[in-house]
Amino acid sequence: MAWGMLNTVLHPAQSPATLPPLLIVHGLFGSARNWGVIARRMSADRDVVAVDMRNHGESPALPSHSYPDMAQDLAEVIDAHGGRMDVVGHSMGGKAAMQLALTQSDKVNRLIVADIAPVAYGHDQSGHIRAMRSLDLTGLNARSEADRRLSATLDDPALRAFFLQSLDLKASPPRWRLNLDVLEAEMPKIVGWPDTEGRFDGPVLFLTGAESAYVKPEYRDTIRALFPAARFAKLPGAGHWLHADKPREFEETLRVFLAG
Repeated sequence: MAWGMLNTVLHPAQSPATLPPLLIVHGLFGSARNWGVIARRMSADRDVVAVDMRNHGESPALPSHSYPDMAQDLAEVIDAHGGRMDVVGHSMGGKAAMQLALTQSDKVNRLIVADIAPVAYGHDQSGHIRAMRSLDLTGLNARSEADRRLSATLDDPALRAFFLQSLDLKASPPRWRLNLDVLEAEMPKIVGWPDTEGRFDGPVLFLTGAESAYVKPEYRDTIRALFPAARFAKLPGAGHWLHADKPREFEETLRVFLAG
């Protein structure tokens, strides 16, 4: 179902709820579908909306992939659902959610930023784009065969499985549900951070994987300047993809924080 611009997947509350709706914002190369299980479980007592970000999933292919543009996309989705939501964003989605909270703070109730900080990073994800682009899609009709072909350029089976969730095998010929050209061209903006001015005084949880190095202790001053009420928590045994590594623990932490 589409409101405004982004493709959205709505999980209506299973029992009538007084809690605000929850918006789930995936990271780079992800989609709303990656978050299906967590979204369904979180919808026990609230509406949950998961989005495909621009240039991902079933959302439009657009020439820009900047954080101000992504934040505006999210604002349109929130406006379509009553104008204010709790928001959880992972990685790139966490940066888009922070950008939204800093520039349109009235739209965000509680914010959870999963394994990312409001800083520019040095790592470049373009190698993954090259790996996806190099996949020979000729006569491809099984995910197992796609995985076998992709293993030539990508060693990590977990990463291959994650990327292949964005491969549409029903299309003829198969196609990536990712606008690889724009994501590659805009990569400096995606791993970067626009040095946004502003302050969000609402409750924020920076939830990180204990085995991830994305949110370093030296970033805390930067975080607190923008998010004075920031709290920090770590998920033991989880890396950067903490919601995939420890889904039940991730969900439980969300539940406790969002209940306030």
